[in-house]
Amino acid sequence: MPVLLALVSAALIAADTVTPLEPLRAFGSAVFGGLEDAASAGVRWASGEHRMAELERENARLRADLLAARRTTPSPAQADGYRVASAHVIGFGRDGTVTVDTGSDAGVTRDMTVFDGDGLVGRILRSGPGTATVQLATASGASIGARLEGSREVGLVTGVPEAGLLRLSLLNASAEVKPGDRVVTLGSRDMRPYVPDVPIGTVVTVEPAPDALTRTALVRPFARFTALDLVTVVLGPLPDAAAVDASAAEGEAGSEAGGGDADAAKSGEKNQKKAKGA
Repeated sequence: MPVLLALVSAALIAADTVTPLEPLRAFGSAVFGGLEDAASAGVRWASGEHRMAELERENARLRADLLAARRTTPSPAQADGYRVASAHVIGFGRDGTVTVDTGSDAGVTRDMTVFDGDGLVGRILRSGPGTATVQLATASGASIGARLEGSREVGLVTGVPEAGLLRLSLLNASAEVKPGDRVVTLGSRDMRPYVPDVPIGTVVTVEPAPDALTRTALVRPFARFTALDLVTVVLGPLPDAAAVDASAAEGEAGSEAGGGDADAAKSGEKNQKKAKGA
């Protein structure tokens, strides 16, 4: 058996140098992602957690309501809240990603905000039918528009994965920042990839600025990235209540107008018949 495994490994290595294996990797991701999702669901079902699905969805909705309520700036979509989906983290990658058990079948697509009860987790990197990959905020390639919650100074947050921290670079080199200051998301156009005012973390150290062009600080994230479980994915804005009411009113007015036209037509037909009889 060891000899057979060694031969198979050698064959795969040789094949990888001759032909690209990206299609195979994609196929494996779909297959094993589904198996991983099924195994995770089975464990939760066996432990009775399947009965908690409705409560988890309600939990996600309440999180979204609280997030929308704490906004200090108008929503880019001018909506009163968010449509969300709840998900469980079912796998951890070595490249600063995690896998969740909710995918495109539930409306989850690329560049959607992911957060939990503590704070920002990251954004959807890619999605399949039943699972999705999330790029964590601490990943080396992550870049997030942010601001200080108090002063509203704007900057950029990047991952420092080796330390499990984030680095905040403020655009204003003379901006006042100190340990304990809270950092939140700036928000993106159309709320993708990040909705505004999601808590990111707390400043722990203000770094020296030798070039005096930027002001940087290290931030400890609120989310516990080594213990992620239930998360919330923001699917998009809720419909504007005023627009919904206006649309409904137009529909009712159209129905009444249509009814009036029909009555007038019937009356006209009767008059024509009477005229012919005469």
